[in-house]
Amino acid sequence: MTFFGGEVNSNVDNHPIRVGHCTHCEKHTIWLVDEMLYPFTGLAPRPNTEMPPSVRKLYEEAAALFTRSPRASAALLRLSIQVLCVELGEKGKNINADIAALVNKGLPSIVQQSLDIVRVTGNEAVHPGQIDTDDPNVVDSLFELTNLIVEYMIAMPKRVSGLYTKLPEKARDAITRRDQTKSL
Repeated sequence: MTFFGGEVNSNVDNHPIRVGHCTHCEKHTIWLVDEMLYPFTGLAPRPNTEMPPSVRKLYEEAAALFTRSPRASAALLRLSIQVLCVELGEKGKNINADIAALVNKGLPSIVQQSLDIVRVTGNEAVHPGQIDTDDPNVVDSLFELTNLIVEYMIAMPKRVSGLYTKLPEKARDAITRRDQTKSL
């Protein structure tokens, strides 16, 4: 982080409001003494790098609200997984039906459970019930689960596919023949 007009701790007494430039993301920042006011990224885990942009937008909005309103974050994360279901080929009209359709297509149970935890907890955020969605620890776990879902459904398949295509063509053909005989 570099600040216009000096290093990290320079001129704090004379200039409590400072504008900086992040050397990591290349964006401008606004600080009040040692607290970054803009962009407010919250304390949530960073989104999975393979997260689709439509999902990432909601995730980042939830992250920005996390310390101010865990309940709002929970609701936005629930919406983010509904959008993710659409990215995974489902209709997006009924999240429960989308999860069921993904299960019927072979969704691993750990991903199904993760989706349902985020779904149910997010629903509780807008229809209060048994789950305390004002508890930052509860909502923090939703961020982790959302990243886990993206890891299992997008990132891992992408990495494995990239490695698989590097196998010799003869080996891939033999694997295809082997698997065809299993399905007969």
